[in-house]
Amino acid sequence: MTAEVGDAGRLTAADRTYDVVLLLGPLYHLHDKTDRISALTEAARVARPGGLIAAAAISRYSPLLDYIATTGITESAIQDGVRATLPEGRYAGQRGFTVAYFQTSSELRAEVAEAGLTDPILYGIEGPGWVAVKAIEKYTSANLMGTDIYEAALAAARIAEPHAALTDASAHFLAITGP
Repeated sequence: MTAEVGDAGRLTAADRTYDVVLLLGPLYHLHDKTDRISALTEAARVARPGGLIAAAAISRYSPLLDYIATTGITESAIQDGVRATLPEGRYAGQRGFTVAYFQTSSELRAEVAEAGLTDPILYGIEGPGWVAVKAIEKYTSANLMGTDIYEAALAAARIAEPHAALTDASAHFLAITGP
C-alpha cells in the first residue's frame, strides 16, 4: 500500500485507475467552486468505468446546529460568525475549527453534475436527530450508544434519507456516484 501527498484537483494517477475514489476532505477545505469541481472531475478521471466515487461534505447548517447543541449560540461572537458563514458557506477558521467550506445538499448535487458525474445519491450521515443526541451527551456526560434515543435518531436518519431538504439537517453528507 502506498500514499502520497497531492492536490485533489491534479492527481498523479492515470486515467481509469481505481475502482473506488474517496473524497473525504477535499470538498470541505476548498472555498472556491472551481477547485471543488476540479477535485470532482479528477475523481471521475481516475475512476474506472462502473467504479464508485464517494464525496463527503459538511452541511451549511452544521455550525448553527452544533452551536445549538452546545449552547455556544448564546455568545454574540459565535452568532456573528454563524451569520457570516450561512450565506456563502465560507469559514475562515477563526474559532477552533479549520478553514472550511460548508455546502448545501443541492449545491453538492449541482457541483457533482457540473463535474460530469450523473445521478448522485446523497445521504445525510447523522440524520436530523444528531443535535438532540449531541446535546444530551454533552450535558449528561452519558454515552447514548445502544439507548432508545440513539436508536430513535438512527430511525429518523433512515426515514429522512429520501427527503432532500432533510439531508441538510445532518452535520455531514455523502454523495455517491460513478464516472
